Amino acid sequence: MIIGILGGGQLGMMLCQVAKKLNIQTFIYTDSNDSPAIKYANNYAIKQYDDFDEIDTFIEGCDFITYEFENIPFKTLSYIENKITVSPSSQINKIIQDRLTEKNYVNEINIPTVPYIEIKDIEDLKSVNTDFFPAILKTRKLGYDGKGQYIVNSSKEITEIPKNDYILEKKINLQQEISIIAVRYQDGTIFTYQPIENVHKDQILFKSYSPANSNQSIIEEAKNHAVNFAKKISYVGTFCLEFFITDKNELLLNEIAPRVHNSGHLTIESYNVSQFESHLRSVCDLEKIKPLLRYKSEMTNILGEDIYNYRDKEFKKDEYFHDYYKKESKIGRKMGHFTKILA
Repeated sequence: MIIGILGGGQLGMMLCQVAKKLNIQTFIYTDSNDSPAIKYANNYAIKQYDDFDEIDTFIEGCDFITYEFENIPFKTLSYIENKITVSPSSQINKIIQDRLTEKNYVNEINIPTVPYIEIKDIEDLKSVNTDFFPAILKTRKLGYDGKGQYIVNSSKEITEIPKNDYILEKKINLQQEISIIAVRYQDGTIFTYQPIENVHKDQILFKSYSPANSNQSIIEEAKNHAVNFAKKISYVGTFCLEFFITDKNELLLNEIAPRVHNSGHLTIESYNVSQFESHLRSVCDLEKIKPLLRYKSEMTNILGEDIYNYRDKEFKKDEYFHDYYKKESKIGRKMGHFTKILA
């Protein structure tokens, strides 16, 4: 059995690592020479995502196809999907790639979000009512880890914005940020992991804790939203819903990741089945395993040059260092992660 994975980042790398355990061969398709997944893949191609001759070769070499990041061009995904099953589907990815369509969709299925407004140009921004501020102006596409985001305290403080499509989200008073990792199998079975508490620094995930120390009713509400989303959209694979919990105990969806997620890395050591194994099992239609929390844990993202503090370090029992083997260590780049079992 061969699983094709579009994208060669650390998420693809960890999928490849788990695939070996399951006796699944992996075929990575990436447009980057600096792709951690290549180190662990059985086969790989470093080509552009619009090179359809190479894409055809990729398709011919796979039994199933998935992706490890959501910014694969929709044209490419839909082309592949006409020839072989892609999980999750290209239509799901099309919704998720645009913050506006994503929020419109989840509101339609009764998952609440922060208040938001579509912004096309500076005039739209200037016309926003003053009581909507402070707010965060975000590009509708391609933003992650704080990229393409601007805090706006007043419409008067910005005189121009780069030409782009934006969404303006009202800034809220946060009590906590949590994520729900879940998986839906091809037969419709859905499993959810325990909520994970997340701490961000400079808009990049810094630490994650499992399980989250949250109100039980909010936990159940978050799980129900994950199940509802997966059912409504007939999802296949692992996904993540990121939530804000306000100072008034309101649960609001921040965004959806249609893939394995950074906050779920700690599932590798703290669960009987990791988010990566769950994804491969569901996409490849293997035996279902219900995720069970074995240990409480803490995960730390290792960013930029901090990686050098870990590569020569000795670790204690119940400490786990994961190196992504990236060549560059620029500020803010995710270079690895470190998980510690707490109990």
